[in-house]
Amino acid sequence: MAEQNLLIIDDEYYMIKGLQRVLSYELEDVEVDICSRSDLALRMLLEKHYDLVLLDIRMPEVDGLELLPKIKKIHPDIQVIMMTAFGNIDLAVQSIKQGAFDFISKPFEMPDLIELLHSGLKRSRLRNRKSLSPRHSGLADLIGKTRPMQELFALISSIAPTDYSVLIRGESGTGKELVARSIHNLSPRKDREFITVNCPALPEHLLESELFGYKKGAFTGALQDKKGLFQEAHGSSILLDEIADIPIPVQTKLLRVLQEQEIRPLGSNKNTPVDVRILSTTNQDLEQKLQDKTFREDLFFRLNVVTIKTPALEEIKDDIPLMVDFFIQQTCAEMDIPPKPFSPGAIERLKHRAWPGNVRELQNVVRRALIFSTENEVTPGDITQVETNEQKWKNGEEYARSEGLEPYNQAKERVLQKFSAEYVEHLMQETGGNISQAAKLGGLSRVALQKILRRTGVDPQRFREE
Repeated sequence: MAEQNLLIIDDEYYMIKGLQRVLSYELEDVEVDICSRSDLALRMLLEKHYDLVLLDIRMPEVDGLELLPKIKKIHPDIQVIMMTAFGNIDLAVQSIKQGAFDFISKPFEMPDLIELLHSGLKRSRLRNRKSLSPRHSGLADLIGKTRPMQELFALISSIAPTDYSVLIRGESGTGKELVARSIHNLSPRKDREFITVNCPALPEHLLESELFGYKKGAFTGALQDKKGLFQEAHGSSILLDEIADIPIPVQTKLLRVLQEQEIRPLGSNKNTPVDVRILSTTNQDLEQKLQDKTFREDLFFRLNVVTIKTPALEEIKDDIPLMVDFFIQQTCAEMDIPPKPFSPGAIERLKHRAWPGNVRELQNVVRRALIFSTENEVTPGDITQVETNEQKWKNGEEYARSEGLEPYNQAKERVLQKFSAEYVEHLMQETGGNISQAAKLGGLSRVALQKILRRTGVDPQRFREE
């Protein structure tokens, strides 16, 4: 993977195509993209992190001097080198005043251009080291030092100040909702409540009334007017989580919101204007849904003004130690116990296993390892124990029954009861039935532990030596 990205913008397509071939060879670890249209260039800058832009001053439609402030608005720290025809020094100087890093006159010698590009890329690297820390103000628990995460942080920072709709795509467990929350936190709308809608959790008739609201008498049970979530999100952002699961009739009404910036509550004969930024997520193949006619093409293009892809954990395994440290602090704070480190062997074990559930699965493994670990640090053996328990879940042993799947609340209660019994038995074994020691080891009060023992029927006496 390239370490840095360069974008060349010039309306002379064949010239920049030749530049792309030469510079891709001359600039090591730099990916070179080209664009001959200013409107497309802005979209490319929104969808990908670029370290350096080589921009021509003279272009039709929107020239370089007009495009420069738009680029800097999207990414204030980006390095821009202007290309100008010989004799237009005044324009080049004007571009420097507007924030360009430097300029070069056409026709230029290739060694001179390469030297200038090296200088701009070096300056970008230095700025990135200062500005892209593992944790960013406004980023909602997003962590990482790897290149994919740094690019993600940069994209979020670039997109957040705009009002563009953003479609966040990625595998389950990669933090798509955290990305959406971060975009909101860094946007001018950050002081208003961020509204989240879990689309698959609501049946069609409820989803429509929840999103758009209803008037009294609109349907049986509508005893009073109710504001919809779009009205609740007025002046703010709304996240449509797993947008691919929205039924076609609701998609149609959602399209009107995007096109007209207004909603019509159920039972109403007039529209209500709303000012809402729409963020959406999906882990599904929307292009396939377009072919299957289960997702509207016009809605797709409205939602997909800007796309962000969240990296799978497989792509950022070098960030696992950083993430583990964060999850340790988080989990131990929740349990009100002192932080417990993971041994180097345990970290290596985590870095070399598969993560189909991505970061969410890593978080769960860290939590379970901290619960079951009885040493001063989490060991590879603790990870093995967690993985063994995980396999039981995958085999359905924890919640399946012979006649089918039991109700959620019933299954949850039984699994929690089983976990509590196994956990306190483990505590009793480790402490020889000493309740005071077990409570301390488990991060519980003595009274709380005694309640759990009574509820689970675990007798401390049978763990004490005669």
